[in-house]
Amino acid sequence: MTDILPAGSIEYSDIPVMETEHLRLRAPRLTDLDEMTNIWADPDVTRFIGGKPRSRPDVWQQIQRAVGCWAMLGYGYWVIEEPVSGRCVGEIGFMEGLRAIEPGFVGTPEAGWVLEKASWGKGYISEALSAALRWRDASVSSNRTVCIIEPAHAVSIHIAEKFGFSKLADGHIGHDPICVFERFT
Repeated sequence: MTDILPAGSIEYSDIPVMETEHLRLRAPRLTDLDEMTNIWADPDVTRFIGGKPRSRPDVWQQIQRAVGCWAMLGYGYWVIEEPVSGRCVGEIGFMEGLRAIEPGFVGTPEAGWVLEKASWGKGYISEALSAALRWRDASVSSNRTVCIIEPAHAVSIHIAEKFGFSKLADGHIGHDPICVFERFT
């Protein structure tokens, strides 16, 4: 028996594509690997997301995991693309991380986002998160979503609160402090 609660299964070709005013949220592609590696290699980007840049093999595994979430859980991560340039500028979505955090939230979709440094300050994460949460609220039966944010990441905390997440508890991943936020629909 498992405590993971899938919302269904979505074939790769059926991963929803969402258009916003400035962005397209779409399925990850093999051709995103180099742009995603550049994003995750930037120490400013990863400062509050684990604290260290990620390697190309790590990013490749992450892309595969994003696609696998859709197939196994019925939700997952989208690439954030600028439609005019076609550039991948980040990613956003939901996953099941089976995180060893107290209070636990296994079985609850966990939201997450990342954006390249060159796109900071343009409102892209707010725009993408708004679309992702609208999709999630209409498509996933669970009424609860969580996210984890390092306590010093004031920008992400502000964004989470702006979209209805409230702080549930302080926790740790290993020895690193983390804040757990939750949102109910």
